[in-house]
Order: sequence, then structure tokens, then C-alpha cells
Amino acid sequence: MSDDFAAVAPLLAEHAELEALMSDPAVLSDQAQARRIGRRYAALGRVVSAWRAWRAAADDLGAARELAVDDRDFAAELPALEQAEAAAAEHLREVLIPRDPNDASDVILEIKAGEGGEESALFAADLLRMYLRYAESKGWSTQILSETFSDLGGYKDVSVAIRSRGTPEPEEGVWAHLKYEGGVHRVQRVPVTESQGRIHTSAAGVLVMPEVEDAGEVELNDADLRIDVYRSSGPGGQSVNTTDSAVRITHLPTGVVVSMQNEKSQLQNKEAALRVLRSRLAQMRREEAEAAAAEARRSQVRTVDRSERIRTYNFPENRLTDHRTGFKAYNLDVVLAGALGPVIESAIRLDEAERLKNVGR
Repeated sequence: MSDDFAAVAPLLAEHAELEALMSDPAVLSDQAQARRIGRRYAALGRVVSAWRAWRAAADDLGAARELAVDDRDFAAELPALEQAEAAAAEHLREVLIPRDPNDASDVILEIKAGEGGEESALFAADLLRMYLRYAESKGWSTQILSETFSDLGGYKDVSVAIRSRGTPEPEEGVWAHLKYEGGVHRVQRVPVTESQGRIHTSAAGVLVMPEVEDAGEVELNDADLRIDVYRSSGPGGQSVNTTDSAVRITHLPTGVVVSMQNEKSQLQNKEAALRVLRSRLAQMRREEAEAAAAEARRSQVRTVDRSERIRTYNFPENRLTDHRTGFKAYNLDVVLAGALGPVIESAIRLDEAERLKNVGR
């Protein structure tokens, strides 16, 4: 085995172990565990395939070099074989780039109105529609977990769960695409409330979290939770429920608060709130671990301030600008209709280029 790819050996062994586990009845009976193992197996499958392709190319090149000593025909084939081996080696290096372990995970995405009042709330609704349509184009399922409407039908805040169907390859996972959406999104346009046609700037914040599938991953002690119940309300504060079915859970050690009122029963709202709470706490732990390890942190901004923007949506010029990657599109209307792919691809390419620089050669 080449010293350049010594790191492959333990991955090949892990792939074989997971293959055996996937036929274990105990694993198959636990859907959450089976899903995690399936995702890891799929991720390692890319490494195994790339490794086998490189080994085959390296073996062909080695054999040709030996035969070329006595046969000029084989000597003539060497340049093409060397090129094939180099390409296979480069591909193997690329798949060995450490992936985010959550890439195949589903996500909980939250959008909060910020500066701009009603205009910000209406923009939050535009963002939600964009993500829902993008998810639909990818074949993902969506579920609104909670929503608080503004007086004009926008969203003061809204949470949505976005889930893939089946067990996707890590690069096709929901988190692999939507993790770059976290941050402040700025909009420039003439608000519906503006009578003189002046362009205003407002902002909405987006927070994206991998969803915690296994409740045991984040243990919640009852003593750490304060649970309040109240009546659900609709747009403009109008009561839509005559029973105390809405639930607010406060995690006392961290101060994280999650409110849910979309479901009809108190139990369903409590389960949904716990689902979001676990994901938020897991995300906080990941961020703390990254900070402790002095790792570069991707833009995931919780404050909704105009100055901390990742993207600007300019309606008068029909232009979208991503300030991290430099990507610009002059079809803002199409992007807001769900054609978010090229924007996200620009973030993926930048991220992969940065990680590729750190892979040993």
C-alpha cells in the first residue's frame, strides 16, 4: 500500500465491519441505528470504489512498466496509463477529504424576521417559499414545525424540518446542501408599506441545524426543563385554539427556549419542541467543540444584523449576491422560485477547495 494512502486501510476495515452489521437483526430492528450505519456505509463506499479504481490503475501501470523493458508497444502505452493512474490518485485524495459527519443528516431550518418590521417578516416568507420549493426539486419532504405570523401575512419566525427520502449519499444529504444557508440574508426593495416608492433595506436570519435522530444523543433531564402551556394563536394574535395546546420549553442550563403551537394536541407540540431543542443543543455542542479545537467556523450567525450578511437579494436589479463566494445571479425571481442550486454549488466548491488544501500529498 502506498504511504500516501495509508489512511485508507482503517476505512476499508470499517466498511467491511459495517457491511456485516447491516445484516444483524438487532441493527435492523433499530431504525435510527440502521440509518446511521447505512449513511456511514454509503460514505465509506465512495472511498472503497476510489481505492479499487486507483489500485487497478496502479497495477496496470506497474505491469506495463515491467513489460515495456522488452516491448516497445507497452512503452508507447505508458503516458496514457500514467495519466490514468494520476487521475485515479487525485480522485482518491478528493474522496479522502474529511467530510462533515452530518452531511447526510436531515435538518431543522429556522427563519426569523429582523430589522425592517413587516417588510422583514414578508421577506422571511419569501425565504421560506424558496427553501420549500428547493426541497421539492430535490425530492425532500418538508414539515412546518412552528410559525408566528405578522399582521400582513409574513413570518416573525418559522421552523421547518427538511428530510431526505431513504439513505442518501453524504454529498446528496440535506445538511450537505443547506448548511451554507445559515446567516443573515439582506433584502433591498420597495416595501408594500412604502407609499413614495423608496427602496428599503431589511434583513432576516436563517439558522440551520442537523436534526438529532437518536433521542439518546442529547439527554434531557426533566429537572433542567421548564414547560409552560398556553393557547395557540393565529395571524395577528387571533386565537385559534380554545385549549392550552401550545407548549413552550425552556432549557434552564442554557436558556434556550423553544415554542410550538402548530399541532392540535399538547403532546404533539411537546414532542416537536423537544425535537427542535435537541437539535439546537447538539448544534451548540458542535460549535463549542469546534471553537475548542480552533477550527475555522462556517458562517452561522444567530444575530439578525444588517452588517453580518452572507447574501443580498436586490429586487430592483433582479440580482442575488453571495458575499462569501462572490457568486452573482441576475435571475433573482428564478432563485426565489426555488432554483437555489447554483448558489449552493458555489459554496460547496469553495468549501471543498479549502478542505482539499489541507489534505496531505
